[in-house]
Amino acid sequence: MNITIQGRLLTPEHMRWIQSLLIENPEWHRTRLSREICTAWDWMASNGQMKDMACRTMLLKLERKGYIQLPPPLKSGGGNSFNKRVSVIHSTEDILNSLRDLTPIRIEIVQDSDALKLFKHLLQEYHYLGFSGTVGQNIKYLIFDKQNRPLACMLFGSAAWQVASRDQWIGWNTLTRQSHLHLITNNMRFLILPWVKVPHLASHLLGRIARRIRADWMQKYGHPIHLLETFVERDRFRGTSYQAANWHCVGQTQGRSRNDRYSTLQVPIKDVYLYPLVKNAQEVLCYET
Repeated sequence: MNITIQGRLLTPEHMRWIQSLLIENPEWHRTRLSREICTAWDWMASNGQMKDMACRTMLLKLERKGYIQLPPPLKSGGGNSFNKRVSVIHSTEDILNSLRDLTPIRIEIVQDSDALKLFKHLLQEYHYLGFSGTVGQNIKYLIFDKQNRPLACMLFGSAAWQVASRDQWIGWNTLTRQSHLHLITNNMRFLILPWVKVPHLASHLLGRIARRIRADWMQKYGHPIHLLETFVERDRFRGTSYQAANWHCVGQTQGRSRNDRYSTLQVPIKDVYLYPLVKNAQEVLCYET
């Protein structure tokens, strides 16, 4: 159903596009989102300035109506803002061992407040995208060695709304994608801590997570997932760990976002990697009801 907000006619595809911007660019906050939308839609006042406040008001109204989910605001008067930076004491001792020397490696789902504080702190401090919270269904993992030293953390969340190479690999049309998208999860963050220099650790952890995440997802949300996806920035990374863990590169993003009529909303080109969790993933994702 089309709606009009702040003088703009919005279709369901507009709402899905906005939400996909957030999923594909989780480092963006509300201000960045608003400015990118204004640029893509050429939403300008007569003096040439962006209609930033009108766009922000539109986004808030869309969220209140349940069409989209915005990230938490950067500023909050309360003391529990998710974006408030926290400092957590943890080991930063160089870890240069072999993988065998670290075993048994423990993978924990983040569930209590102390674990969440550590998870948040590690991503904020050491991941190039930072961490501003999660939208929708997600699972967070913390990984420790046998001495209880943190090694890594991983975040899986909502799949990207529309990815041409992924959708082509699956065999999706628009209606099937809309009904089955919840059966995919996106590896939104994967951080090996900078002082951890352990050969093969990253691919080992990807394999361990792949073997357990379906059961973890089912236990938390009551439905399975059949496919993992991730996006690797080509200018920053080669995707070696994903390749070693048998993820498949099925294509690249286009370097600009959908609905960008003026080709001005530039985003990094990313390789699209997929990992099927079941042998017949394409068939199940196309036909499961």
